[in-house]
Amino acid sequence: MSKKNKPLILAPAGDENTFLAAVAAGADAVYCGLKIFSARMEAGNFSMEALSRLNALARTKGVKVHVAFNSLVKHAEEDKVRRLLTKLNKYVHPHALIIQDPGVAAMAKQIGFKGELHLSTLANCTFPGGLEAAKKMGISKVVLPRELSIDEIKTMAKNTPEDLDLETFIHGALCYGVSGRCYWSSWFGGRSSLRGRCVQPCRRMYRQGNNRQRYFSCFDLSADVLVKVLKEIPRVTTWKIEGRKKSPHYVFYTVKAYKMLRDHGHDPQKKKIALSFLEYAMGRPATHYNLLSQRPQSPLQKDTETGSGLFIGRVKKGENIHFITREPLLQGDLLRIGYEDDRGHFIQRVTRSMPKKGKLVLKPGKGIKPGKGTPVFIVDRREPEVNALIRDLSTTLEKFSSPDISPMIGDAGEKSTPQRKKNQPPPDRPREIFLFRSPPKGRTQGTPARWLTLQAVKNETGKKLKQTWWFLPPVLWPEEETELKQAIEIAQQRHARHFVLNIPWQIALFDTPAKLNVWAGPFCNIANGSHLAWLEKMGFSGAVVSPELTREDFLCLPAVTSLSLGVVIEGNWPLAISRIISPDISPDSPFLSPMGESSWISRRENNHWVFPGWRLNLTPVKETLYQAGYRHFFTMEEPVNKEISLKKRQGLWNWDLTLL
Repeated sequence: MSKKNKPLILAPAGDENTFLAAVAAGADAVYCGLKIFSARMEAGNFSMEALSRLNALARTKGVKVHVAFNSLVKHAEEDKVRRLLTKLNKYVHPHALIIQDPGVAAMAKQIGFKGELHLSTLANCTFPGGLEAAKKMGISKVVLPRELSIDEIKTMAKNTPEDLDLETFIHGALCYGVSGRCYWSSWFGGRSSLRGRCVQPCRRMYRQGNNRQRYFSCFDLSADVLVKVLKEIPRVTTWKIEGRKKSPHYVFYTVKAYKMLRDHGHDPQKKKIALSFLEYAMGRPATHYNLLSQRPQSPLQKDTETGSGLFIGRVKKGENIHFITREPLLQGDLLRIGYEDDRGHFIQRVTRSMPKKGKLVLKPGKGIKPGKGTPVFIVDRREPEVNALIRDLSTTLEKFSSPDISPMIGDAGEKSTPQRKKNQPPPDRPREIFLFRSPPKGRTQGTPARWLTLQAVKNETGKKLKQTWWFLPPVLWPEEETELKQAIEIAQQRHARHFVLNIPWQIALFDTPAKLNVWAGPFCNIANGSHLAWLEKMGFSGAVVSPELTREDFLCLPAVTSLSLGVVIEGNWPLAISRIISPDISPDSPFLSPMGESSWISRRENNHWVFPGWRLNLTPVKETLYQAGYRHFFTMEEPVNKEISLKKRQGLWNWDLTLL
């Protein structure tokens, strides 16, 4: 392979030691985040001063630094974002910013950011046509979703425009929900995954009937030997390792493994060593997932432990609490006894090395009593050789001084506040829009809306088709694009003109959007004025803002845009959308969380939607939203199996909370 087409190995870093471990292992690039506006806020992350020094060190080693600025941004935070971007540009000079919010891309351009803009997997650019739209926004690299097969990655690569590259995940944790389409953590307490605050509710135990298990907790992804096929795809220029919350040990050995597989994968002995490194990296059990379309592997298996770290045994009882280790233990290894969401879990450091099948006595703290069979995991390893490499780089790092970062007062860069349209509907004419999966029986009040499918368009006729608002899907896989585009063309030929796009890049599927009433839908996760300004520039007529916002976030947006705005006022909003389902859970039947919250899962086209057992309901604050300037109110109706009994509970979501 020519050097030009040699994929970069992009390593994660959640703190200084993991950053240095990535450099020591020979990573080509490192991605990391600031203390705020990062999609992994539970990692240690970096101050501006620390990142400036680390980037200076990385440059001397030929290592690029990508800063993950990939959080959903609320409108009240725009000034802070501009100031941080200005400081990044001035003091750090990263090679690239990784973003999910188009508003952040616009702000980066305003302050004159000199690096590249990479589109996070959270932005859902999951189909070939969307790549052109991303390029027009100024994106130079798109991070592909973990759910794609190698064949689908090839399809994306074949349709990648010039001057745009692709990045694909090769190793690390899998989320149950499609990135950017998981609201589970936010629904259950205001901690948004789109803002890096996910508490991983999918990893917990759920009960359906008499069965209690981790139906949604996934294995890790590992491309391992399949990178041999990936490296033959020329437009894929970066291989990404997930794990900004992982240890230096994990980062060091995954980087070493994939560097060896990339450069010497044809050598059987080197390949064997590389695979041993991956086993030694202490991740969850691994799977190829969907990489091989002819042989997909389910990452959901009930009889295998999926807690973070390497599973090494189970608690036994006798004269003392102990376990028999399945792996050799080194002095300094950090163990976690129990799952992170277990109230009685605890951490214990190994004080002396121990061979495989050795017996280690456990010392839980006062009041902690792990039950028989509780799993034990290695979560960190302080290996002397790796520590020595990190110490050497730390010594070198001390030679780089911290910049004198002065505070910035006020805004940085140009800022505009569009005026509201003068031709908005008068106060006595709000539009009520009702979204159904299938045509409702009898007459309905308000304007009808349907999910756009080829079959739905063919079945609808005449005036009703023209009046209907057609919702495009919130997830679109590469092989689905052709049929969706055909449905759009037929709908337009039959005079449909109202379309709601739930991925902003779907604008590329329309030849003349300016002649239509094209809206950005609620799954576009719109939360700030810069995002709205970008949508208007792209040719959108209106926007349905994110339903996970708080009162303050909702009420400020109508005053900062000339677009017509709407809100999902009521209906079945999903906890998550996934490409997979556990074979052990019954669809369209209720299941309960550890806190007794009821939910259910159902197939919708080619995906599986997880719904809470109660409805989103902002109707108590509808008048407040109307007075603020919202003129379009959407209700989302989903078919509910008779076995599901929806609870009557408050559905205001984050209205009265602080969206973390």
